[in-house]
Amino acid sequence: MVERVAHHNAAVLIIGETGTGKELIARALHFHSLRGDQPWIDVNCGALPEHLVESELFGYEKGAFSGADNPKPGFFELASKGTLFLDEVGELEPKLQVKLLRVLDGVPYYRLGGTKKVVVDVRLIAATNQELDKSVKEGRFRGDLYHRLSQFQLRVPPLRERKEDIGLLAEYFLAANYPEVELSPAAAAALEAYHWPGNVRELRNVMVRAGALCSNHVVLPSDLPAEIELSEPQLSRAATVPPRIGSIPFSASPMPPSGGGLRDIKKQRILEALARHSGHQGLASEELGISRRTLSRQLKHMREESHPGSDSLGVLSQRQQNYFRSTLEVPVKVKTSDGHEFTAEATNVSLGGIALNKVPLEAQNALTFYLNFKVPGIETLVQAESEIAWCSRDGHAGIKFLKIDEGSAADLKRWILQKQLEEGWTSLK
Repeated sequence: MVERVAHHNAAVLIIGETGTGKELIARALHFHSLRGDQPWIDVNCGALPEHLVESELFGYEKGAFSGADNPKPGFFELASKGTLFLDEVGELEPKLQVKLLRVLDGVPYYRLGGTKKVVVDVRLIAATNQELDKSVKEGRFRGDLYHRLSQFQLRVPPLRERKEDIGLLAEYFLAANYPEVELSPAAAAALEAYHWPGNVRELRNVMVRAGALCSNHVVLPSDLPAEIELSEPQLSRAATVPPRIGSIPFSASPMPPSGGGLRDIKKQRILEALARHSGHQGLASEELGISRRTLSRQLKHMREESHPGSDSLGVLSQRQQNYFRSTLEVPVKVKTSDGHEFTAEATNVSLGGIALNKVPLEAQNALTFYLNFKVPGIETLVQAESEIAWCSRDGHAGIKFLKIDEGSAADLKRWILQKQLEEGWTSLK
């Protein structure tokens, strides 16, 4: 959703409790937008002194007030062409709410003490831990500004509502600070049982502390704060939540068996991540917040537990085979329907398409791409008529095959099948 919203220029209101990661979401919106290489200015409205809020937001001229010895541009001017992030926007005074609304509607404004109007082009992202709709009903926040800010509204759920994320986040914070430290199953169960009033911020601080205090490079329940250590372990919500709509089903049972415990829940998370990324371990490991080496090690354990003496992780249906992506880093010669010719770099390939880097901006609007590339171990040159499915501003593109030479398609299918087997999958005939 963040990536989809980022490409629009509309204002975004992010709602969530303290510590859920609202600023992280805001930065992701800016990074994925077309303004990503322009200024990013973040302001905590609740931390600004009341008498300075207006001058900080809109700037002031020399002599506007005592101590204003030089003119100063406001945050809106500093963020022009880029993004302005207003954290805790619900703390703004009513007078400033009116002025903010006018600026959002594109009305030029004056610096404090100024006589020349200022025009800015700013994408505004706001965040609050308050329920602004209630504030509107109570008369503490302007309804028109609320509706203007929430052209897109993103709600970040508290950590207690996404128990399945706790273990993954805990391992991520440990890996970022203490790569050699692991999380014990008992400690993971205690973490999932806790209610996390401070949300992700609290979890991060707990894991940094636990990683520093643990012995033998393993975090045990005794390394956690007392209120977490004494939490009554519960079965993670991941064991009762149905698979996400659109995820690719596996031939194995989608839910861990009753009483399977934390190990089966962890296995289910890994399987669901792999399903969402068509078996691509690199992308799945990124989603899980672990290294690819760690994921490979977990998969090896899962194979040994499920099929002693076998390297098979699971079975892919014909539909899953069509979407399975394998890493492929080769040059790809491209000719477009409007006459552009260039060489791009492949990153991965499936039976349905290929991902490319270094696609020139002037070629991104072409209706048809004609591709030529070699696959390691295959002498036949793969030739395909294609179309662009998506493209980012930095030249990353997803290309969908429209027509591919029959011989090339057969060779490519055999090569991808081999990659599936190497990663531990078997295929339905």
